[in-house]
Amino acid sequence: MAFPLAAYRTRLRQHPAHTKVLLMLPAELIALEDRYGAHNYHPLDVVIERASGAWVYDTNGKRYLDFLAAYSAVNQGHCHPAIFEAMVNQAKKVTLTSRAFRNDQLPQLYRELHEMTGYEMTLPMNSGAEAVETALKAARKWGETIKGIPADKTEIIVAANNFHGRTIAIVGFSSDEQYRHGFGPFPAGFREVPFGDIEALRRAITPNTCAFLVEPIQGEAGIIVPPEGYLRAAAEICRENNVLLMLDEIQSGLGRTGKLFAYMHEDITPDVLIIGKALSGGFYPISAVLSSSEILGVFHPGDHGSTFGGSPLASAIARAALHVIVDEKLAERSAELGAYALKFMKNIRSPHVVEVRGKGLWIGVVLSSPARAFCEALQERGVLCKETHEFVIRLAPPLIISKEDLDWGLEQIRTVLEAESPAPAAELANSSHS
Repeated sequence: MAFPLAAYRTRLRQHPAHTKVLLMLPAELIALEDRYGAHNYHPLDVVIERASGAWVYDTNGKRYLDFLAAYSAVNQGHCHPAIFEAMVNQAKKVTLTSRAFRNDQLPQLYRELHEMTGYEMTLPMNSGAEAVETALKAARKWGETIKGIPADKTEIIVAANNFHGRTIAIVGFSSDEQYRHGFGPFPAGFREVPFGDIEALRRAITPNTCAFLVEPIQGEAGIIVPPEGYLRAAAEICRENNVLLMLDEIQSGLGRTGKLFAYMHEDITPDVLIIGKALSGGFYPISAVLSSSEILGVFHPGDHGSTFGGSPLASAIARAALHVIVDEKLAERSAELGAYALKFMKNIRSPHVVEVRGKGLWIGVVLSSPARAFCEALQERGVLCKETHEFVIRLAPPLIISKEDLDWGLEQIRTVLEAESPAPAAELANSSHS
């Protein structure tokens, strides 16, 4: 393959990159993305140029109410000024040292996470999937070195319909065939049980079981809330069998469900807590595994690492993101507005709605037909949300959303769902909010 570097330099001289982007039409940008990018996503055809709070704006200046919040990564709203200020101030000083050296932001993040959650130790990474992989490694090594499971015999129990990321190990224990197709062979050592079935968990545990990895509420599966008491019973069973309870709160954590973490609804404390997404406020990837010194203490220098994990820039941003969640009482806002929104949605009389479920500002609307057309109709009305597992609309606005904006967005959803079918784009465009 030839590398047309000369042609690229010529184009830059003729059209500075930022000017070229501003002059391009949305259709041109979409065509560029489709031509040169891998097609591993199926986005709605809205080209977002800027955002603020709960609103995003396309390249034509039309604004949309964001009812997805980047899958809970922007619980604090888009471009929150306090997090932005922390990012800029830190970027002026030092952004990356690697963990070969120490920096002044990471230890302060450690302390603040400890004060917020009570966990003794934190191991920072970048993406949520990396944090899950870190937790899997910690559990396996703990199983061998602390619990005494024979080498290479450790087992980790997972729940059906789970979603923990996209790595080979993680998709290997997914029950979604699309996530697995073509990517094998997969690592061994995982056993699957039905989500919410406490007796199935009890039966699945063997002397070689080191951990149970589960989402408190399954997000990608369609906001599936387990029976009340499920997590509490799971914690008891794990404790009785010396098995680690590992909760993936990458989407459910940091205020989304009406508590700081979803496990707090059941008044338990997991052995391992995995967080990400809103830990960054949407500014810079950072995730983390929180646990005891016994569990994270199994790692020694050289066992695990990340060049960017725990960087001064990521740490400063995470500290600011956490401050916003606490100072602006976003968990409390989620509880109040979420209960209101869930009641509103359950009162919608629609021929398409099979079920409405959720907790906090995190709602899944199960439909009798594919949800994509409804999401496209909502886009035309100025509301952005996204389908998951084909038949579910996932609703998760930023937690800073105002009651007025929430009401407006819910009314658009009611209008679309109560129609006999999603109206054609041309009809809906005339009544869209701008």
